[in-house]
Amino acid sequence: MKRGEWTFIWEDPDWPAWCFDLSVIAAPLAAVSRAQGLLHGRLADVGLTLRNQASLAALTEDVLKTSEIEGERLNADSVRSSIARRLGVDIGALAPVDRHVEGVVEMVLDATARCDAPLTRERLFAWHAALFPTGFSGMSRIQIGAWRNDENGAMQVVYGPIGRQRVRFEAPPADRLNAETTRFLDWLNRDSAVAPVIKAGLAHLWFVTLHPFDDGNGRIARAIGDLLLARADGSPQRFYSLSAQIQSERSGYYDILEQTQRGSLDVTAWLTWFLNALHRAVDDAQHTVDAVLVKTRFWQRWAAAPFNERQIKLLNRLLDGFDGKLTSSKWAAIAKCSPDTALRDIGELVALGALRRSVSGGRSTAYELVD
Repeated sequence: MKRGEWTFIWEDPDWPAWCFDLSVIAAPLAAVSRAQGLLHGRLADVGLTLRNQASLAALTEDVLKTSEIEGERLNADSVRSSIARRLGVDIGALAPVDRHVEGVVEMVLDATARCDAPLTRERLFAWHAALFPTGFSGMSRIQIGAWRNDENGAMQVVYGPIGRQRVRFEAPPADRLNAETTRFLDWLNRDSAVAPVIKAGLAHLWFVTLHPFDDGNGRIARAIGDLLLARADGSPQRFYSLSAQIQSERSGYYDILEQTQRGSLDVTAWLTWFLNALHRAVDDAQHTVDAVLVKTRFWQRWAAAPFNERQIKLLNRLLDGFDGKLTSSKWAAIAKCSPDTALRDIGELVALGALRRSVSGGRSTAYELVD
């Protein structure tokens, strides 16, 4: 067949013979490598406790955002508690965790902490089962821990309002999945001359193109990318989140995927987008490290202060980036205490010098951390 006689790249007779122009992606690849080197060099100069805190922050963001891309919002405190417990990081009181949160956390940590282990069909099935512990996606029962069977028609990715939906992508037929996934996993686990970061980009694209599960393909593709990026970094500890960057550029992410899957096997444009997004994710991680350093220094300064549990909880909320202004009414709602108790808690912190009244205007008095 000639180009124009098929719609999607998996229909190309040469599939999956990926090709790309190295001269085009050389600059973004070098920029990513420099950014990764700067981040890891900075983290090498801090103690184990700070590295663990930075990794906890990055992994929490990764779990939250990889789910948010698919329209699911997980409880941040539950996610952080689940990861902290598995990593052995002390964050004080742990929040309740449900089995859905546990499943996403298990997948992400297995992908990164065991990045050197081969990726097998059984491992992918285990990830899939962890994502859907009830056997349902929303109100629909789905195949769990098994490839899709297409009994309800071709696997299509659609968007738009009901009645005016457009097919963004159609995946290969289910009867090809055993052969296709075997070829994919053989390539992924085999040593190759392709730069590890480029391999992560190709693997992400390849897996979402196969779309082998009834649901969860995007989250698993991003976990596969994280696994390969951990191999590229030479460390199972994660300090940046590509999923968070993809979420912030979600529209562009879906556009470049659609463009690539309806194009040719030359995936230069996809790899350029992937590398640039990865660069921005690594750069953004520098801000996460800054926040971890600020938080650690704050608690070192106030280690001997007689804070109660409510005060510790709200101070941590402020250090983690409180959304909006902290007022006594918000304090009472978050700490589940009376307004009088909230005012007393705040007054004690102001007297100690940990909090101060905000200079910004407003109808209610607001408070902020003392620098």
